[in-house]
Amino acid sequence: MTVLLAIVHAGLAAAWVGGMAYSLFVVQPKLKKYFGKDQEGREMLTAVIASGNRWKVIGLIAAIALTGGALLAINHEHWWIHAIKGLLLLIATAIFWYVSWRHWPQRVFATTAELPKLQARLITLATTMLGLAGTAFALGVLAEHL
Repeated sequence: MTVLLAIVHAGLAAAWVGGMAYSLFVVQPKLKKYFGKDQEGREMLTAVIASGNRWKVIGLIAAIALTGGALLAINHEHWWIHAIKGLLLLIATAIFWYVSWRHWPQRVFATTAELPKLQARLITLATTMLGLAGTAFALGVLAEHL
């Protein structure tokens, strides 16, 4: 049972990290290259791609938290690693909240002149989320191998 739960937990975490990495290193650069200076077109397609994903990611984060909590309840030998991992995921989740409920509305109502700054901010926020979630993922693997 513990092995299956660990596989599900790691798979969910890998899905979140992988999704962020794909968006950051594949989708965003291709959108920038394809649209060039056409900021409005880029924003329109970005909004279409992002539409409806907020609640899917929240569900994914909740599932990661629940399976991680269950693993910790079963085996709390390296609880401190899990505490650090949980803190990193909490910070990443807070950034996701900011991006979802503050940053995106700003982008929707931004002028063409404001878009480059907001696009650059998203890259910074996404890179930070990826770093936090990736580090948490690595710590989870480490905790299982100690």
